[in-house]
Amino acid sequence: MTVSEVLIQGPDPEVDPEPGNDEIAGRSPMRIAMDRLLSDKVALLCAGIVLVYVLIAVFAPLLCRLFGVEVRAGDPVTDTDSFNYPVIGPPNYGFTWQAPLGLEPNSGNDLLAEWFYGARTSLIVATIATIVSTVVGVVLGLIAGYSRGWGDRVVTFVTDLFLTLPFLLVAIAVSPMLVERWKEKPAMLDSASLITLIVILSIFGWMGLARLIRGEVVSLREREFIEAAHVLGMPTHRILFKELLPNLVAPIVVSFSLSLPAVIAAEATLAYLGVGVTGRPSWGQTILRAQNWFDEYPLFLYAPIVGIVVLVFALNLLGDAIRDAFDPKSFR
Repeated sequence: MTVSEVLIQGPDPEVDPEPGNDEIAGRSPMRIAMDRLLSDKVALLCAGIVLVYVLIAVFAPLLCRLFGVEVRAGDPVTDTDSFNYPVIGPPNYGFTWQAPLGLEPNSGNDLLAEWFYGARTSLIVATIATIVSTVVGVVLGLIAGYSRGWGDRVVTFVTDLFLTLPFLLVAIAVSPMLVERWKEKPAMLDSASLITLIVILSIFGWMGLARLIRGEVVSLREREFIEAAHVLGMPTHRILFKELLPNLVAPIVVSFSLSLPAVIAAEATLAYLGVGVTGRPSWGQTILRAQNWFDEYPLFLYAPIVGIVVLVFALNLLGDAIRDAFDPKSFR
């Protein structure tokens, strides 16, 4: 049991003469937030949509075999006509189960397989980048908020420095250097572009959370349970991660839920600008290739856009619901 739990628990509770209050008094703040979240129908609907996307990303190879499609397997000679349009499906022919979303002009690649693997790429990049940036933001925020001298000033200076760096400019500048370095090894270029994209998104995603955690820690470090931990001779790392961190779960969860859709949109934007991953399907790259075919083949453009909009919209609504559930002043 931590010092904060001992102080919060205090003396033995008095017996409540009204039996109806026992259940309310025994619920922790986390349990209250979860109950509020589970009673929110919009949050449950959005969580279901996000779960569907996660299952699509995880089982993309299985889904491709189920629909009889294959990623990046088009043949321009046999799958497109003399005008580079698909020989089956839209835009010149009706719906067919051989290609439920149609084939890509010029290459003949199946768009349903591209959509499945595009979802996988977006969720992999967004999840890893959000986790890394959250860990970095929490650790630096704890250090800055708890240290009262040079440690706080150094972390605050680094935070402000990264906030001044233009995200798009740095991303666009790094990509050509990477391509030049790894152009002789295409297999390593694919992995390097993925890792670099995750690193770029992580580097520019921790500052807001670090500031938030620092402010929370500054308000908590003067509380009685921290002073009691000092008196008991508790090591600093134990105070940070055993006493302070459990009291910061709510802002961390809210920040994570709101950062995830932003990173998904950023990944698609970078892919559209030609800075994202190479060698693997991406919704942003599909949008880039589809924009010139919009008049004749709108489904080519609509499919990845709908995928991004629905996922980001569901994550945003879910993040708002989580924020309201953890906010004791919310009346939602």
